[in-house]
Amino acid sequence: MTTYLASRRASGEAMDPSFASAVDALSDFVLGGGKRIRPTYAWWGWRAAGGDPDGELADEVLTAVSSLELIQACALIHDDLMDASHVRRGKPTVHIAFGERHREQGWLGSSERFGMSAAVLIGDIALAWADDMLFAAGLPAEVLRRMSEPWRDMRTEMLAGQYLDVLTQARGDSSPDAALRIDRLKTAAYTVERPLHMGAAMAGGSPELIDGLRAFGADIGVAFQLRDDLLGVFGDPEVTGKPAGDDLAEGKRTLLVALGMQFGADVLDIALGKPDLDLDTVEEVRRALVKVGAVDAVEERIEELTKSALAALDAAPVAEPAAAKLADLAISSTKRAF
Repeated sequence: MTTYLASRRASGEAMDPSFASAVDALSDFVLGGGKRIRPTYAWWGWRAAGGDPDGELADEVLTAVSSLELIQACALIHDDLMDASHVRRGKPTVHIAFGERHREQGWLGSSERFGMSAAVLIGDIALAWADDMLFAAGLPAEVLRRMSEPWRDMRTEMLAGQYLDVLTQARGDSSPDAALRIDRLKTAAYTVERPLHMGAAMAGGSPELIDGLRAFGADIGVAFQLRDDLLGVFGDPEVTGKPAGDDLAEGKRTLLVALGMQFGADVLDIALGKPDLDLDTVEEVRRALVKVGAVDAVEERIEELTKSALAALDAAPVAEPAAAKLADLAISSTKRAF
Protein backbone atom coordinates (compact mmCIF):
# COMPACT_ATOMS: atom_id res chain seq x y z
CA MET A 1 0.00 0.00 0.00
CA THR A 2 2.82 2.43 0.84
CA THR A 3 4.42 1.83 -2.55
CA TYR A 4 1.13 2.12 -4.39
CA LEU A 5 0.17 5.41 -2.76
CA ALA A 6 3.65 6.83 -3.35
CA SER A 7 3.39 6.05 -7.06
CA ARG A 8 -0.05 7.67 -7.27
CA ARG A 9 1.26 10.72 -5.44
CA ALA A 10 4.03 11.12 -7.98
CA SER A 11 1.58 11.00 -10.88
CA GLY A 12 -0.79 13.35 -9.06
CA GLU A 13 1.97 15.87 -8.38
CA ALA A 14 2.85 15.79 -12.07
CA MET A 15 -0.74 16.85 -12.85
CA ASP A 16 -0.54 19.72 -10.38
CA PRO A 17 1.69 20.13 -7.30
CA SER A 18 -1.23 21.31 -5.16
CA PHE A 19 -3.01 17.99 -5.72
CA ALA A 20 -0.20 16.26 -3.83
CA SER A 21 -1.52 17.66 -0.53
CA ALA A 22 -4.84 15.88 -1.09
CA VAL A 23 -3.02 12.63 -1.84
CA ASP A 24 -0.87 13.12 1.27
CA ALA A 25 -4.01 13.46 3.38
CA LEU A 26 -5.37 10.20 1.96
CA SER A 27 -2.04 8.42 2.46
CA ASP A 28 -1.80 9.60 6.05
CA PHE A 29 -5.35 8.42 6.68
CA VAL A 30 -4.83 4.97 5.18
CA LEU A 31 -1.38 4.33 6.63
CA GLY A 32 -1.86 6.10 9.96
CA GLY A 33 -4.15 3.65 11.72
CA GLY A 34 -6.86 1.04 11.48
CA LYS A 35 -7.08 -2.66 12.21
CA ARG A 36 -6.78 -3.95 8.59
CA ILE A 37 -9.76 -6.20 9.24
CA ARG A 38 -11.09 -6.27 5.69
CA PRO A 39 -7.89 -7.35 3.91
CA THR A 40 -7.30 -9.89 6.68
CA TYR A 41 -10.70 -11.52 6.16
CA ALA A 42 -10.26 -11.47 2.38
CA TRP A 43 -6.84 -13.13 2.68
CA TRP A 44 -8.24 -15.87 4.89
CA GLY A 45 -11.20 -16.30 2.57
CA TRP A 46 -8.66 -17.03 -0.15
CA ARG A 47 -6.82 -19.43 2.13
CA ALA A 48 -10.14 -21.06 3.12
CA ALA A 49 -10.68 -22.01 -0.54
CA GLY A 50 -7.19 -23.50 -0.83
CA GLY A 51 -5.13 -20.45 -1.75
CA ASP A 52 -1.42 -21.19 -1.36
CA PRO A 53 0.54 -18.51 0.59
CA ASP A 54 3.73 -19.78 -1.05
CA GLY A 55 2.22 -20.04 -4.52
CA GLU A 56 2.86 -17.90 -7.56
CA LEU A 57 -0.24 -15.72 -7.06
CA ALA A 58 0.23 -14.95 -3.36
CA ASP A 59 1.77 -11.50 -3.88
CA GLU A 60 -0.88 -10.51 -6.39
CA VAL A 61 -3.66 -11.64 -4.06
CA LEU A 62 -2.11 -9.70 -1.19
CA THR A 63 -2.06 -6.56 -3.33
CA ALA A 64 -5.63 -7.13 -4.45
CA VAL A 65 -7.05 -7.56 -0.94
CA SER A 66 -5.10 -4.54 0.28
CA SER A 67 -7.28 -2.40 -1.99
CA LEU A 68 -10.04 -2.93 0.58
CA GLU A 69 -8.25 -0.42 2.81
CA LEU A 70 -9.03 2.25 0.22
CA ILE A 71 -12.70 1.25 0.27
CA GLN A 72 -12.58 1.65 4.05
CA ALA A 73 -10.90 5.05 3.74
CA CYS A 74 -13.65 6.27 1.42
CA ALA A 75 -16.35 5.05 3.81
CA LEU A 76 -14.79 6.62 6.90
CA ILE A 77 -13.91 9.98 5.32
CA HIS A 78 -17.44 10.37 3.96
CA ASP A 79 -19.00 9.01 7.16
CA ASP A 80 -17.13 11.56 9.28
CA LEU A 81 -18.36 14.33 7.00
CA MET A 82 -21.99 13.17 7.11
CA ASP A 83 -21.85 12.78 10.89
CA ALA A 84 -20.04 16.12 11.39
CA SER A 85 -17.39 14.26 13.39
CA HIS A 86 -14.39 16.28 14.50
CA VAL A 87 -12.02 13.49 15.54
CA ARG A 88 -11.01 10.14 14.05
CA ARG A 89 -8.19 8.01 15.52
CA GLY A 90 -7.30 10.85 17.84
CA LYS A 91 -6.74 13.32 14.98
CA PRO A 92 -8.89 15.91 13.19
CA THR A 93 -11.14 14.37 10.56
CA VAL A 94 -10.35 15.19 6.94
CA HIS A 95 -13.04 17.83 6.49
CA ILE A 96 -12.01 19.54 9.73
CA ALA A 97 -8.30 19.48 8.81
CA PHE A 98 -8.89 20.99 5.37
CA GLY A 99 -11.24 23.60 6.77
CA GLU A 100 -8.51 24.65 9.18
CA ARG A 101 -5.99 24.76 6.34
CA HIS A 102 -8.31 27.12 4.47
CA ARG A 103 -8.54 29.42 7.50
CA GLU A 104 -4.78 29.40 8.09
CA GLN A 105 -4.08 30.34 4.47
CA GLY A 106 -6.67 33.11 4.42
CA TRP A 107 -8.26 31.73 1.25
CA LEU A 108 -11.52 33.07 -0.16
CA GLY A 109 -14.95 31.69 0.65
CA SER A 110 -16.19 29.45 3.45
CA SER A 111 -13.57 27.39 5.29
CA GLU A 112 -16.22 24.91 6.34
CA ARG A 113 -17.46 24.43 2.79
CA PHE A 114 -13.91 24.01 1.49
CA GLY A 115 -13.24 21.33 4.10
CA MET A 116 -16.44 19.50 3.19
CA SER A 117 -15.66 19.65 -0.52
CA ALA A 118 -12.11 18.39 0.01
CA ALA A 119 -13.37 15.45 2.09
CA VAL A 120 -15.89 14.44 -0.59
CA LEU A 121 -13.22 14.49 -3.27
CA ILE A 122 -10.55 12.71 -1.21
CA GLY A 123 -13.07 9.99 -0.35
CA ASP A 124 -13.89 9.71 -4.05
CA ILE A 125 -10.19 9.39 -4.87
CA ALA A 126 -9.95 6.50 -2.41
CA LEU A 127 -12.91 4.72 -4.02
CA ALA A 128 -11.53 5.19 -7.54
CA TRP A 129 -8.03 4.08 -6.57
CA ALA A 130 -9.39 0.97 -4.86
CA ASP A 131 -10.59 -0.18 -8.28
CA ASP A 132 -7.31 0.83 -9.88
CA MET A 133 -5.25 -1.03 -7.29
CA LEU A 134 -7.36 -4.17 -7.53
CA PHE A 135 -7.33 -4.42 -11.31
CA ALA A 136 -3.64 -3.57 -11.57
CA ALA A 137 -2.64 -6.23 -9.04
CA GLY A 138 -1.65 -8.69 -11.77
CA LEU A 139 -4.31 -11.32 -11.20
CA PRO A 140 -5.25 -13.55 -14.15
CA ALA A 141 -8.39 -12.59 -16.05
CA GLU A 142 -10.30 -15.62 -14.79
CA VAL A 143 -9.54 -14.76 -11.16
CA LEU A 144 -10.70 -11.17 -11.72
CA ARG A 145 -13.87 -12.44 -13.35
CA ARG A 146 -14.68 -14.68 -10.38
CA MET A 147 -14.23 -11.93 -7.80
CA SER A 148 -15.96 -9.17 -9.77
CA GLU A 149 -19.42 -10.03 -8.42
CA PRO A 150 -18.58 -9.75 -4.69
CA TRP A 151 -16.49 -6.64 -5.38
CA ARG A 152 -19.35 -4.98 -7.24
CA ASP A 153 -22.01 -5.97 -4.71
CA MET A 154 -19.85 -4.98 -1.73
CA ARG A 155 -19.46 -1.38 -2.90
CA THR A 156 -23.17 -0.99 -3.63
CA GLU A 157 -24.14 -2.51 -0.28
CA MET A 158 -21.77 -0.18 1.57
CA LEU A 159 -23.23 2.91 -0.11
CA ALA A 160 -26.78 1.66 0.39
CA GLY A 161 -26.02 1.21 4.08
CA GLN A 162 -24.58 4.72 4.29
CA TYR A 163 -27.72 6.14 2.71
CA LEU A 164 -30.00 4.17 5.03
CA ASP A 165 -28.00 5.48 8.00
CA VAL A 166 -28.55 9.08 6.89
CA LEU A 167 -32.20 8.43 6.05
CA THR A 168 -32.89 6.71 9.37
CA GLN A 169 -31.47 9.62 11.35
CA ALA A 170 -33.49 12.09 9.27
CA ARG A 171 -36.70 10.13 9.87
CA GLY A 172 -35.91 9.62 13.55
CA ASP A 173 -36.49 5.88 13.15
CA SER A 174 -35.30 4.36 16.41
CA SER A 175 -36.57 0.81 15.81
CA PRO A 176 -34.24 -2.14 16.42
CA ASP A 177 -35.06 -3.50 12.96
CA ALA A 178 -33.86 -0.31 11.27
CA ALA A 179 -30.62 -0.37 13.26
CA LEU A 180 -29.94 -3.98 12.30
CA ARG A 181 -30.66 -3.35 8.61
CA ILE A 182 -28.04 -0.60 8.62
CA ASP A 183 -25.56 -2.82 10.47
CA ARG A 184 -26.08 -5.57 7.92
CA LEU A 185 -25.45 -3.38 4.86
CA LYS A 186 -23.20 -0.59 6.12
CA THR A 187 -20.81 -2.73 8.16
CA ALA A 188 -21.25 -6.49 7.95
CA ALA A 189 -21.29 -6.75 4.16
CA TYR A 190 -18.12 -4.81 3.39
CA THR A 191 -16.26 -5.59 6.61
CA VAL A 192 -16.46 -9.38 6.76
CA GLU A 193 -18.99 -11.06 4.46
CA ARG A 194 -17.92 -9.71 1.06
CA PRO A 195 -14.16 -9.71 1.78
CA LEU A 196 -14.48 -13.42 2.61
CA HIS A 197 -16.58 -13.94 -0.52
CA MET A 198 -14.05 -12.02 -2.59
CA GLY A 199 -11.11 -14.04 -1.28
CA ALA A 200 -12.81 -17.40 -1.70
CA ALA A 201 -13.97 -16.50 -5.21
CA MET A 202 -10.40 -15.61 -6.22
CA ALA A 203 -9.30 -19.10 -5.20
CA GLY A 204 -12.20 -20.77 -7.02
CA GLY A 205 -14.09 -21.77 -3.88
CA SER A 206 -17.19 -23.95 -4.21
CA PRO A 207 -20.71 -22.50 -3.83
CA GLU A 208 -21.08 -24.48 -0.60
CA LEU A 209 -17.92 -22.93 0.83
CA ILE A 210 -18.85 -19.42 -0.26
CA ASP A 211 -22.35 -19.73 1.21
CA GLY A 212 -20.88 -20.91 4.52
CA LEU A 213 -18.32 -18.11 4.63
CA ARG A 214 -20.96 -15.51 3.80
CA ALA A 215 -23.24 -16.77 6.57
CA PHE A 216 -20.32 -16.64 8.99
CA GLY A 217 -19.30 -13.19 7.78
CA ALA A 218 -22.78 -11.67 7.92
CA ASP A 219 -23.24 -12.62 11.57
CA ILE A 220 -19.73 -11.70 12.66
CA GLY A 221 -19.97 -8.41 10.79
CA VAL A 222 -23.13 -7.40 12.65
CA ALA A 223 -21.63 -8.54 15.96
CA PHE A 224 -18.54 -6.44 15.19
CA GLN A 225 -20.73 -3.36 14.66
CA LEU A 226 -22.70 -3.98 17.84
CA ARG A 227 -19.43 -4.11 19.77
CA ASP A 228 -18.43 -0.87 18.08
CA ASP A 229 -21.74 0.68 19.15
CA LEU A 230 -21.01 -0.20 22.76
CA LEU A 231 -17.54 1.31 22.42
CA GLY A 232 -19.11 4.44 20.94
CA VAL A 233 -20.88 5.08 24.24
CA PHE A 234 -18.74 3.36 26.84
CA GLY A 235 -15.30 3.33 25.19
CA ASP A 236 -12.22 5.11 26.46
CA PRO A 237 -11.32 7.96 24.04
CA GLU A 238 -7.66 6.98 24.43
CA VAL A 239 -8.55 3.60 22.96
CA THR A 240 -11.29 4.49 20.47
CA GLY A 241 -9.69 7.71 19.19
CA LYS A 242 -13.07 9.48 19.38
CA PRO A 243 -14.61 11.71 22.07
CA ALA A 244 -16.69 10.05 24.80
CA GLY A 245 -20.30 9.69 23.72
CA ASP A 246 -19.56 10.81 20.17
CA ASP A 247 -22.19 8.47 18.72
CA LEU A 248 -24.80 9.99 21.03
CA ALA A 249 -23.88 13.53 20.03
CA GLU A 250 -24.13 12.53 16.36
CA GLY A 251 -27.61 11.10 16.93
CA LYS A 252 -26.70 7.57 15.85
CA ARG A 253 -29.74 5.24 15.89
CA THR A 254 -27.79 2.14 16.91
CA LEU A 255 -29.32 -1.04 18.30
CA LEU A 256 -28.06 0.01 21.74
CA VAL A 257 -29.94 3.32 21.46
CA ALA A 258 -33.03 1.67 19.95
CA LEU A 259 -33.24 -0.82 22.80
CA GLY A 260 -32.51 1.88 25.36
CA MET A 261 -35.46 3.92 24.09
CA GLN A 262 -37.67 0.84 23.87
CA PHE A 263 -36.78 -0.14 27.45
CA GLY A 264 -37.48 3.34 28.84
CA ALA A 265 -34.10 5.17 29.07
CA ASP A 266 -35.78 8.59 28.80
CA VAL A 267 -32.51 10.51 29.10
CA LEU A 268 -31.82 9.53 25.48
CA ASP A 269 -34.52 11.98 24.39
CA ILE A 270 -32.35 14.77 25.80
CA ALA A 271 -28.92 13.48 24.82
CA LEU A 272 -29.39 12.03 21.33
CA GLY A 273 -28.21 14.39 18.61
CA LYS A 274 -27.04 17.09 21.04
CA PRO A 275 -23.80 18.50 19.55
CA ASP A 276 -22.56 20.03 22.83
CA LEU A 277 -23.14 16.88 24.88
CA ASP A 278 -21.27 17.15 28.21
CA LEU A 279 -19.58 14.33 30.09
CA ASP A 280 -22.11 14.41 32.94
CA THR A 281 -24.95 13.69 30.49
CA VAL A 282 -22.89 10.97 28.80
CA GLU A 283 -22.40 9.32 32.17
CA GLU A 284 -26.14 9.63 32.91
CA VAL A 285 -26.92 7.90 29.61
CA ARG A 286 -24.44 5.14 30.37
CA ARG A 287 -26.07 4.46 33.75
CA ALA A 288 -29.51 4.45 32.20
CA LEU A 289 -28.55 2.04 29.42
CA VAL A 290 -27.13 -0.37 31.97
CA LYS A 291 -30.09 0.01 34.32
CA VAL A 292 -32.82 -0.67 31.75
CA GLY A 293 -30.97 -3.71 30.38
CA ALA A 294 -30.05 -2.36 26.95
CA VAL A 295 -26.35 -3.12 27.40
CA ASP A 296 -27.05 -6.70 28.49
CA ALA A 297 -29.41 -7.16 25.54
CA VAL A 298 -26.75 -6.04 23.06
CA GLU A 299 -24.15 -8.27 24.72
CA GLU A 300 -26.56 -11.19 24.40
CA ARG A 301 -27.11 -10.41 20.72
CA ILE A 302 -23.34 -10.32 20.13
CA GLU A 303 -22.99 -13.71 21.82
CA GLU A 304 -25.85 -15.20 19.79
CA LEU A 305 -24.43 -13.89 16.51
CA THR A 306 -20.96 -15.15 17.35
CA LYS A 307 -22.30 -18.63 18.13
CA SER A 308 -24.34 -18.80 14.93
CA ALA A 309 -21.37 -17.55 12.91
CA LEU A 310 -19.05 -20.17 14.36
CA ALA A 311 -21.66 -22.86 13.66
CA ALA A 312 -21.81 -21.77 10.01
CA LEU A 313 -18.02 -21.80 9.83
CA ASP A 314 -17.85 -25.27 11.36
CA ALA A 315 -20.36 -26.61 8.82
CA ALA A 316 -18.54 -25.18 5.80
CA PRO A 317 -15.75 -27.07 3.95
CA VAL A 318 -13.03 -24.64 5.04
CA ALA A 319 -9.41 -25.62 4.47
CA GLU A 320 -7.03 -25.47 7.42
CA PRO A 321 -5.41 -23.44 8.88
CA ALA A 322 -8.10 -20.99 7.70
CA ALA A 323 -10.87 -22.53 9.80
CA ALA A 324 -8.95 -22.06 13.04
CA LYS A 325 -7.75 -18.59 12.05
CA LEU A 326 -11.25 -17.39 11.13
CA ALA A 327 -12.61 -18.68 14.44
CA ASP A 328 -9.92 -16.70 16.25
CA LEU A 329 -10.71 -13.60 14.18
CA ALA A 330 -14.38 -13.94 15.04
CA ILE A 331 -13.60 -13.81 18.75
CA SER A 332 -11.12 -10.95 18.48
CA SER A 333 -13.53 -8.93 16.31
CA THR A 334 -16.34 -9.15 18.84
CA LYS A 335 -14.57 -9.18 22.22
CA ARG A 336 -12.77 -5.82 22.04
CA ALA A 337 -12.42 -4.20 25.43
CA PHE A 338 -13.77 -0.80 26.45
